[in-house]
Amino acid sequence: MHMHKFEKIWLILGTVALLIFLTVLGVSAFYLGNQPPSCLVTVDPEKVDTTAPFDDPGLHKVEGKEWDYELVFVASAFSYSPAKVEIPKGSTVKIIATTKDVIHGFEVAGTNVNMMLEPGYVSEYTATFNKVGENLIICNEYCGVGHHMMSSQIEVVSK
Repeated sequence: MHMHKFEKIWLILGTVALLIFLTVLGVSAFYLGNQPPSCLVTVDPEKVDTTAPFDDPGLHKVEGKEWDYELVFVASAFSYSPAKVEIPKGSTVKIIATTKDVIHGFEVAGTNVNMMLEPGYVSEYTATFNKVGENLIICNEYCGVGHHMMSSQIEVVSK
């Protein structure tokens, strides 16, 4: 069977690209240890209000960790708890959030904080707030008729 030289070139380029892709994937997975999340933290959606740390939502100072504060949020039908939080400027905050009912979004407008909250799972994100001012938290996943009213606020204040 005779193949045109351009067909041979495309076959060689495709094979080389595939080998490069598989090499990068293999190095990333096995040498660098990048894996999809398999040990997700779970919580019973019906017992969120009695399960730590969600039994006391809000900002909590922590010691001996890479972050200064833990900010616990619970989303439910068209509201976040707490409704407003004050964070000192320059603080590194680990946001820990879950939902009791349906899928909600958790986006801090103007930052790169963006999580999907699913019933039964705990979402976490670590961020540093360096800009003084008010940051609006909005639900960016449609969750029902009151979705447009679902918001909260993080106010970054001077130390």
